[in-house]
Amino acid sequence: MNSQIKRSLKFSLTIAVITFVLAAIFSVISSSILSSVMWMVGLLVVFTIVLIGVVFDMLGIASTAADEAPFHAMAAEKVPGSKQAVYIIRNADRFASFCNDVIGDISGIVSGTASAIVVLQIATILGQGEGSPLQIVISVFLTSLVAALTVGGKAIGKFFAIHSSTQIIFFTGKVIDMVESKLHIKILPTNNRVNQK
Repeated sequence: MNSQIKRSLKFSLTIAVITFVLAAIFSVISSSILSSVMWMVGLLVVFTIVLIGVVFDMLGIASTAADEAPFHAMAAEKVPGSKQAVYIIRNADRFASFCNDVIGDISGIVSGTASAIVVLQIATILGQGEGSPLQIVISVFLTSLVAALTVGGKAIGKFFAIHSSTQIIFFTGKVIDMVESKLHIKILPTNNRVNQK
């Protein structure tokens, strides 16, 4: 029991550190991009961040819903992506935590910050000062739009994650395999043991 608590605490601390680093990176990148582009491009950046959050939320749910059995034969035949898919499913709790909590929450926070920057850009173009009625209206509208797209997108993503979990995880496994083999970037600590129960 103590070892499980230690592993849980270690994982939680690791996730917290990763979240801090990724949040800082995403914030710096998004702020740098938004400060040097037109508001329309900035709006596109905001929607892209929302889309990233929706996609990763779907991946996290799919990992908990998928069954690893179909991938065993493929892994034995060394089908690209199958070994990664087995690893993801066997570590669904951690994979889902990373996708839903880390990437998902960071996307939500960064999209909110990015939306505020876009609102200021639009207000400046319209000659409206900070705190003006028009800026407040734009801010409320854009915030509501981002929230609606996030919630609606995640609702659609959950549907596909539950009903097409095997295909989603297999596709994810193939993407990870391609990145690892082509770019030589190790993403998952997979090894031959994933073929064993």
